[in-house]
Amino acid sequence: MHFDFEALLVLLTLVTGVIWAWDRFRRKDDEAQEDKGKGQSAETDVSWWVDLSRSLFPVILIVLVIRSFAVEPFRIPSGSMVPTLLTGDFILVNKFAYGLRLPVTHHRIVPIGEPDRGDVAVFRYPLDESQDYIKRIVGLPGDMVSYRDKRLYINGKLAEQQPVGAWPGPEAAQVREEVLGEVRHQILVHRDHRGQDFEYEVPARSYFVMGDNRDRSSDSRFWGAVPAHNLVGQAFFIWMSWDAEDTSVHWSRIGNAIE
Repeated sequence: MHFDFEALLVLLTLVTGVIWAWDRFRRKDDEAQEDKGKGQSAETDVSWWVDLSRSLFPVILIVLVIRSFAVEPFRIPSGSMVPTLLTGDFILVNKFAYGLRLPVTHHRIVPIGEPDRGDVAVFRYPLDESQDYIKRIVGLPGDMVSYRDKRLYINGKLAEQQPVGAWPGPEAAQVREEVLGEVRHQILVHRDHRGQDFEYEVPARSYFVMGDNRDRSSDSRFWGAVPAHNLVGQAFFIWMSWDAEDTSVHWSRIGNAIE
């Protein structure tokens, strides 16, 4: 069962906020009565849940605002973005890069910016919006995206690729540097995996996404474009990286920008 932390955070903010506001008005009224000599001290007979709400409301509100409108942490659960992102990387996502959105409803209220080709974006999976996915945006609305012989074409123009070297590991994989607009990034191509050629026109208000691990990624090639409404934000920073197999920290990855 999916646990909606964002909805819980909004609910806690509302509940503690109402109690906090009620307590503020109550204390002001008690203080006014006390000044007239008709009441008791405003700090007497405070229930534990009122005292708890006083303490929690400002903290929960700050967390909600930061998480909804500024940055949100995510953990990379799979290898679909290798070599850019590894399983166990902990990243930060810029939540206002594509506009400010209301929590829970995800309605965009301030259109600050739009995705660029080459962005590494987090979005709600179109087939199950309770899941967050991360991929690279390769196609913008109206683009014709083609994939032939493991090479990407945008509107008939080849996205430049240069071989970098072999990927360390048991699989026969090659690292290549790809250029998407002004973004240079690395991709992984498995030589023993047959490429799936296709041609796709990106619908309006939608984006075509692919994993950098081109032969090991479930992306727009299989389930279609990502609607603009599903965008969460742009990944920009690795703040921790944990190798579960070796139970060790990847110190060299901490602090790296995501390109």
